[in-house]
Amino acid sequence: MTENPQTWCLLVVSLPTSGATARMRLWRAVKALGCASLRDGAYLLPCTNSLPAELANLAAQTNGEAGQAWVVDVTARSAADQAAFQALFSRAEEHAALAETLTKARKELASQSPSDIAKALKRLRKEREIIRRIDFFPDDASLAADAAWADFEDAANSVLSLGEPVPEARAISPLKKEDYQARIWATRRNLWVDRVASAWLIQRFIDRQARFVWLDTPASCPEHALGFDFDGAAFTHVGDKVTFEVLLATFNLDGDSSLAKLAALVHALDVGGTVPAEAAGFEAILAGARARHNGDDDALLADISAVLDSLYTHFNKERTS
Repeated sequence: MTENPQTWCLLVVSLPTSGATARMRLWRAVKALGCASLRDGAYLLPCTNSLPAELANLAAQTNGEAGQAWVVDVTARSAADQAAFQALFSRAEEHAALAETLTKARKELASQSPSDIAKALKRLRKEREIIRRIDFFPDDASLAADAAWADFEDAANSVLSLGEPVPEARAISPLKKEDYQARIWATRRNLWVDRVASAWLIQRFIDRQARFVWLDTPASCPEHALGFDFDGAAFTHVGDKVTFEVLLATFNLDGDSSLAKLAALVHALDVGGTVPAEAAGFEAILAGARARHNGDDDALLADISAVLDSLYTHFNKERTS
C-alpha cells in the first residue's frame, strides 16, 4: 500500500443504447470536469474540493434518464498505481498547444487593432482558464505554459497601453470653462476610447471653438497647446480616473448623470472594470471607424462624435422617462 494514498472517485455509468442525447450530455460533462476515461463508462477524478459532489450530481442525473450510475471511492494499492493514476491527468499536450498558440499570437500583435488584441486576450485567457481548472497536478508543462501566458499578456498590454499615461497622484483642481475658450488642444494621434471621448467632451461641453492637434509623440506638443491623455499633459489620468473623468471633475461636469454613464463606459474600455451594456457596441463601432478612416483623426472624431451625441441623448431619455 502507498503511504498517505490519494483517494480517487470513480464514476461507473451504464446508459441505454438508445440514449444518444444522454450519452452526449454525459461526454460533455465528464470532459468539462477533467475526468480520465478508464474505459467507456468508467471515469476517474481525484477526490478533492467539489469534484465528488460534481460526480454525484452527474450520477443522479444519469439515473434520472433511465441509466445506471454509481460513484465509488478508489485507493491506489501501490506507489506505481498511484503514479499511473496521476499520469492519466497530465495536461502536457494541452499546455504545449496553448503555448504554441500564445507564441503565434504574440507575433501578430503589431499588426492588430486594439479591439482585436483585446478580443485575443479575452479568448486566450478563457482557453487558459479551462485548462488550469482541470490541471489537478501542475508540472513543468504547466510552468512553461504560465511563462508563455505571462510573456503574451505583457506584450499585449504593452501594445494596448503604448503611450498610455501613468496616473498622477494629486488632487483635481476645479477650473472655469470661460478661461479655456478657443484654445488649441493636443493629444496622441490614432485616437482610441479615452482620447476620442475626451476630444468630444472638450468640443461639446468645454470649448466649442476648440481646435485639435494630433501628436506623433507627446514630446512634439506645442508649448501653447493644452495637452490631454499623455504623461505631463495638462489633463491626464489622476488616481483611478481616466482623462475623460478628470475633465468632468475639473470643469464641474460630473453632476450630469448622462455624462457619468459615458464616463463609466470610457473607464471600462480604457482601464477595465464593470462593463456597461453599451460598451461592446461602442468599441466595435470605434474600431470599424478607425479602420475606415485609416489615420485621419479629424474624420474619426467627427464620425464618433455623432455616436457619442446619440449615446448621450439615449442616456438622457433613460433619465427622464
